Amino acid sequence: MERIELLAPSGDLERLKIACLYGADAIYIGGENYSLRANALNFNLEEIKEAVHFAHQKGKRVYVTVNIVFHNKDMLGLKEYLISLDEIGVDGIIVSDVVVMELWKNLQLNMELHVSTQASSLNHKVVEFYKSLGAKRVVLAREASKEDILRIKKETGIEIECFVHGAMCTSISGRCVLSNYATNRDSNRGGCAQVCRFVFNASNSDQLFSMTPKDLNMIANIKEMLVCGVNSFKVEGRMRSVYYIATIIHTYRRLIDKVRNNTLEEAYTNYSLAILNRCANRDSVEQFFHKTPGKEEQYFLGRDEVSNKDFLGIVKSYKKETQEVTLEQRNYFKPGDIVEFFGPNKEAIAFTIPKELYNEKKERIEVANHPKMLVKFNCSIPLEEFDMMRIKMFDISEFL
Repeated sequence: MERIELLAPSGDLERLKIACLYGADAIYIGGENYSLRANALNFNLEEIKEAVHFAHQKGKRVYVTVNIVFHNKDMLGLKEYLISLDEIGVDGIIVSDVVVMELWKNLQLNMELHVSTQASSLNHKVVEFYKSLGAKRVVLAREASKEDILRIKKETGIEIECFVHGAMCTSISGRCVLSNYATNRDSNRGGCAQVCRFVFNASNSDQLFSMTPKDLNMIANIKEMLVCGVNSFKVEGRMRSVYYIATIIHTYRRLIDKVRNNTLEEAYTNYSLAILNRCANRDSVEQFFHKTPGKEEQYFLGRDEVSNKDFLGIVKSYKKETQEVTLEQRNYFKPGDIVEFFGPNKEAIAFTIPKELYNEKKERIEVANHPKMLVKFNCSIPLEEFDMMRIKMFDISEFL
């Protein structure tokens, strides 16, 4: 049976651990060099070693991005870097430049070769070419349609990876020069300034103008994508928060499993969609899968991107004997607030914050209003470390 995986982003070790625990089958990360997210924290070799060790203990895979477009000076140290990744036990590298593919082949490395979305692969001929170079998998351009995916899979039989959630690019994947032109930051070497997110004054008008695509959201199309032969469902967001990663991965994990077990119902899909739409601060749509996006899939005349404050805290410990939870606070909450817990091993469960709250010194407090303060209270729900608490959202019964 072909591999089916949910692939999560991670910008640091904390995010990687959350992604593993919340249901990702694999995680992709960037090193300090050769990665397209230069502004992310990223991983040095020692951290990559720790990440691989943790992930492999959990039965997960780790892929490292080496996907910049290489200039002459970028070649310095590349050979040694690839050898180091292979010795660490990285499961695969994600690349876009043929020079890296050739070097990987000449070095006869054990880790898999995956072709990055930066290569803009949209037809079976180019995918066949990458397969001839030894590629195990191709990450299709975000602009691939259902017909594109079906044809590529049929003609090549190669593993196909597709983005299912996260930010889109105004340009064709891997072909943007807006950042280079406007800010002298090379978008294809990790320095994208996201000029497409800027808000401009329209000519001869007070109207604000932007060219921002809405985010991608494929939660309603997972079953179709599986039928098309997609092997890896990729979530964008190495610079996103732990709450974002936990929520997105938690939601897609359960929906993918329900599709594969043939237990998915429309109400659960709609419930999942509502959760995902609440998590991010931009609207999300399916983009290119069924049709070419139009004006409804794009922001033109301004937009609101107000970050919500749903994420209230993360469980640090839970004492079963006394039912005492220790929570690291992330947003304001107080007694009487209706919240819910969700976690790696549980669906969302509603809970009302009790009257008695304590700080880490066991002193009584009226509200939890200091970021990352430790808050203690009693909770009858059996909790586990890394469970998260958020504002009460939806009941699935609302979608029946």
